[in-house]
Amino acid sequence: MDSLYIIMPAYNEEENIGKVIEEWYPIVERYSGNGKSRLIIIDDGSRDGTYEVMRKFTENRPLFVPLTKKNEGHGATVLFGYHYALKNNADYIFQTDSDGQTIPGEFDKFWEMRKSSEVIIGNRNHREDGISRIFVTKVLKFVLKIVFGINVIDANCPYRLMTRNVLMKYLPKVPEKFNLSNVLLTVLFVKEKAGVVFVPITFRERQGGTNSINMKSIIKIGLQAVVDFQKIRKGL
Repeated sequence: MDSLYIIMPAYNEEENIGKVIEEWYPIVERYSGNGKSRLIIIDDGSRDGTYEVMRKFTENRPLFVPLTKKNEGHGATVLFGYHYALKNNADYIFQTDSDGQTIPGEFDKFWEMRKSSEVIIGNRNHREDGISRIFVTKVLKFVLKIVFGINVIDANCPYRLMTRNVLMKYLPKVPEKFNLSNVLLTVLFVKEKAGVVFVPITFRERQGGTNSINMKSIIKIGLQAVVDFQKIRKGL
């Protein structure tokens, strides 16, 4: 039986995290891989009670593993989760976020497709998270076209299922603690023809709490990303 590791970074999600666990835990139960599957949520040094809430939800949920570490940002935390999953011999790794914007009910389609594609990434074609976020996705698409010469629908979508083998192959090419780790992985998957399939998904508005990334920080991250992408392109 294939094992599934669901990886979620979490930062200051005290208001959301309980509901997110309740929504996603049935997925690892359904695809338990004879008890080897896990829901892994990594607290990225939150300043609220995120980790304490997570720990309370371990009772009667043996497939749920809450982790905590110092604050390093979303990209670094995603990478931490990927390495953890590989170290623990996960067959399939699925990444999503802990803000409640993604829908567990749309995962079944991804799981059913797992044997036909090594990488299945969501395409947020129905979005409720605001015009500014949609604008950022469009700008990123343009940047990737200019820098890498590829046309990617939704490079940074936090709804992706990957095989162990494909992640082991491409993860070492991502710089340690890289801020836009999922974007770079998508670029590598597409450029090197790793068999990527994009599947339409729904993207809800944030279900509670406050987004830790504002427009100012997005612009800062974006400008740095252009510089980093140009350096990385030379090594590809």
